[in-house]
Amino acid sequence: MRYTGSKCKRCRAVGTSICGRIKCALTRKPNPPGQHGAARKKRSEYATQLLEKQKIRWSYDLSERQFFNTFEKATKSKDVTGTVLLQLLETRLDNVVSRSGMVTTLSQARQLISHGHFLLNGKKVSTASIRLYPGDKITVKEGSKPKVKLLQIREGAVLCDWLNYDKEALSIEVLRVPERDILDQTFREQLVIEYYSRR
Repeated sequence: MRYTGSKCKRCRAVGTSICGRIKCALTRKPNPPGQHGAARKKRSEYATQLLEKQKIRWSYDLSERQFFNTFEKATKSKDVTGTVLLQLLETRLDNVVSRSGMVTTLSQARQLISHGHFLLNGKKVSTASIRLYPGDKITVKEGSKPKVKLLQIREGAVLCDWLNYDKEALSIEVLRVPERDILDQTFREQLVIEYYSRR
């Protein structure tokens, strides 16, 4: 079941802004939510691992089942599990559309995808979780271009160097799989591995 509550409440819970909003409530209320949020408590090792897992999961706006399934895929790789996990999350269709700067938020990208406004390599797609690979090209359906152009408000968006976004043609091309050093440096994915190893 998808979370429909306050996104900023999650930001306060993990202690960092993950909602993408300029006016995040975390700047006004830096304490965790709840009656005793302001009380200083030493976190247990388990609590630290759980919060890190939640921070990464909420950053990509996934359900627990989706996130765990992605983690399971990462564990089957011969490469570093934590890095592969982040790469799998980063190369999801909804995240790539959001990262490009074509839309304002991840949820907006997901809604447009589910409504069938995008083509992947010339074929209509409506599944936000599709994994993309180098050479994949995302375009906007001809009839949907006016709608998407109205969303072009992210003038200050920083384009990821592993993506090529053509603002005029409304197309995105995946150039390569992002390396760990250009992904979010605040993520401590090793804690996620430790968290799931307890299960």
